[in-house]
Amino acid sequence: MTKTAPAPASAAPSGGDLNQLMARLDLGKLAELSGKIDLPGLLNAAAGMNDSQLRQLSKALGVGADKPKKRELPAPDGDFFGLMDTLTDEQREVAGQVQGFMHQHVAPIMNEYWNRDEFPRQIIDGLKPLNLLRKVWNEDGTRKPDATVMEGIITLEACKVDVSTAVFFGVHAGLAFASIALGGSPEQKAEWLPKMLDLDVIGAFGLTEPEGGSQVSQGLHTTCQRDGDGWILNGQKKWIGNSTFSDITVVWARDVESGEVRGFIVRAGTPGYSVEKIQGKTALRIVENGLVTLSGCRVAEADRLQAVQGWRTTADVLRLTRAGVAWQGVGCAMGAYEAALKYAQTRVQFGKRIGEFQLIQNHLVHMLGNVTSMFTMCLRLSEMADHGVMKDEHAALAKVFTAARCRETVAFARETLGGNGILLENGVAKHFADTEAIYSYEGTNEINTLVVGRAITGLSAFV
Repeated sequence: MTKTAPAPASAAPSGGDLNQLMARLDLGKLAELSGKIDLPGLLNAAAGMNDSQLRQLSKALGVGADKPKKRELPAPDGDFFGLMDTLTDEQREVAGQVQGFMHQHVAPIMNEYWNRDEFPRQIIDGLKPLNLLRKVWNEDGTRKPDATVMEGIITLEACKVDVSTAVFFGVHAGLAFASIALGGSPEQKAEWLPKMLDLDVIGAFGLTEPEGGSQVSQGLHTTCQRDGDGWILNGQKKWIGNSTFSDITVVWARDVESGEVRGFIVRAGTPGYSVEKIQGKTALRIVENGLVTLSGCRVAEADRLQAVQGWRTTADVLRLTRAGVAWQGVGCAMGAYEAALKYAQTRVQFGKRIGEFQLIQNHLVHMLGNVTSMFTMCLRLSEMADHGVMKDEHAALAKVFTAARCRETVAFARETLGGNGILLENGVAKHFADTEAIYSYEGTNEINTLVVGRAITGLSAFV
């Protein structure tokens, strides 16, 4: 067998290569260089070098060295494990629609309305084309197979920008709608649900009372009493979201005669029904919470929710929506993390971007770990709900965990921005404030902790 001769270590340049090389030479600099070094000697030495030695010489002389390219920084993304990739095409499409809506219609005005302590009611018309309620509910009040996951994704994307918008949606599409869907007669469902699906009628949910938050399940102070062909309602409800502009409010009251819990659809403008907007909040300022007063408020029997089975129905409504509040914590924390990361990539102190400092990176990694674990837990919780295996203790644990981790995450985000973290314009201050509401409503962390504790020990710590 004939062996092929090895190629020489370096082939001589062709005529064309030499011409290109000569064209690139700066003869003036070459003459200047020859006055400083033995250029003929250097060329003779170079002629005997192999490729590796020539590359080292070129590197030393800076020949052919390109200027270092400015590395493009990664875009802030709180979905580090790609959990969105596990969703269906429809779920991802809805997530994108909500994200686009929030950035186009809410982000530009939310700080203004935060300062005004007012809900931007004009965004309701902007929400209508998205048809979000029909992604969760059917016309007859039954739920889609993936309703809880879909609600969670909608809530997540809304809360990344503004928690208050998600609260508006959750009160209307969750608490108020579910009350009629679970407790209404076929006639009541036919009358109200299509209008609520289209956002032509806005609902509120009246359960919490001035003297009864966590203990409201043990006895409502608001009463109802049968009077001929109607009912007389007396009492107060507090912290009722949407109530200052809602068309209907579902009011829960205790029957004076039987002691049973009953639900009523109270229409705006009903005599004896009034709402006072709660002022001076430091969280969820864009949500319009009301103090509802019912003073001899007469409601027709036709507006009593006919299928309500006492407190059991109320509890079913709350169970259905509690996962959504856990998702609020995920979205709020993710929005704060992404804002803090973007800031750290651009803010310069001591001649460096603050994202280059170890302590700032520690904050960001801690935040990302929280967000990832929260996202994973809530996605699994929603899957359990959609498969009918979620229990109260599962929702309670998710609420406990996400509320606490959200609180920690937004604090790290605020700290990452330093003094700028308390300015609305930098995208973290509102998340920082809104977390306090998430931490408290839909069951405080203390109450939800006891729900989980009872489930895992078999022993009740409740009085």
